[in-house]
Amino acid sequence: MTNRSTVLARLAGAVAAGARDQPLAVRLCIACVEILGADGGAITLASTRPERLTVSTSNGTSARIEDLQDVLGEGPGQEAFREGRAVVTHVDGARGGPFPMFTELAGDIAGPLTVWAIPMHPGGTTIGVITVYRAGGALSQSLDDAQFLADAVGAALLDDTATTGTVAFAAWSDRARVHQATGMVVAQLAIAPGDALAILRAHAYAESATLDEIARAVVDRELSFTNTHQDVTHDGTTPDDSTGRGGR
Repeated sequence: MTNRSTVLARLAGAVAAGARDQPLAVRLCIACVEILGADGGAITLASTRPERLTVSTSNGTSARIEDLQDVLGEGPGQEAFREGRAVVTHVDGARGGPFPMFTELAGDIAGPLTVWAIPMHPGGTTIGVITVYRAGGALSQSLDDAQFLADAVGAALLDDTATTGTVAFAAWSDRARVHQATGMVVAQLAIAPGDALAILRAHAYAESATLDEIARAVVDRELSFTNTHQDVTHDGTTPDDSTGRGGR
């Protein structure tokens, strides 16, 4: 299993490296594709509800795969949302399996590939799905790490006033500290304030902490996002576990 602090660092770095005129959801989608070693991907919210919305796709093939699921009313993304678990589908052009029409038509669109649909449920409730595909071979990260990444991205996409009743999204007592920390992350990564806040929320999820606790660590210079090629660390040390908690 990849050290999850490394996954978070790569997520922050990918968001910072994205074009400034791209919406945050687009940069998060591209980051997921890069981190997971996929060929393309999409982020969809409310995947089985009438208000289902694909908020970003990395390329035309991803968009067509998402459109296909909308038209057919079946596919791995919708199953992942309903079941709250990752769904892996092999598309080889043959009609069969749990999504026979999707499998056959997706093969016509893109040829043989594997589709991974991973639910985003950072607070326990599934809010959407990250769907990635690859034409050959497995993802570069384990399915557990892919799920961790999906939940972190889900946390980043949540509005900062949202609460789910879990410790990760507890009430944030000191808004001034959060704003100060956001400004520091803006300076460290040269990104927009909204993007910096999203990174802080993702880190709060990963640490099972409140946003205020993460903000305090940033303000106290115990946590820095400056060097995104290394693990994001607390107290200047390198984490030696795979929990992503960095010794907290």
